[in-house]
Amino acid sequence: MADIRHSIQITAPEERIYALVGTANGFGEWWATDIAERDGVVELGFFHRATIYRLRLTIAQAPASAEWVCESGDEWGGTRIGFQIEGTFLRFSHAGWREESEYFRSCNTTWGALMFRLKAAAEGKAPGPLFTREGWVA
Repeated sequence: MADIRHSIQITAPEERIYALVGTANGFGEWWATDIAERDGVVELGFFHRATIYRLRLTIAQAPASAEWVCESGDEWGGTRIGFQIEGTFLRFSHAGWREESEYFRSCNTTWGALMFRLKAAAEGKAPGPLFTREGWVA
């Protein structure tokens, strides 16, 4: 199994950080614009919904941690996306990948960029989500 891990310092209250990582609305501030929520599942659509990831919140311990299980995707299916908030530090993991594929490496790079979007949103700088319905934000 392979895991992606990142850590970033964020100058914001834990409650603010948690709201960004533990809710669908929060994802919309830094991750993606195409988000739907129904029956406890959050759907994130990418590239005109050519790719859809379905996430279910399995650990919700505000304001300290949130963990989502991905219920779709060839490589994302069954993986876990976790956020641990300790003071001003956010520790992130995307765990349970079957292998370190090229897609895994690409996602690692993307998660790095997303961490800076998340930091900016929490600190009130709000560059917006990295992904629109159409694709990447330049």
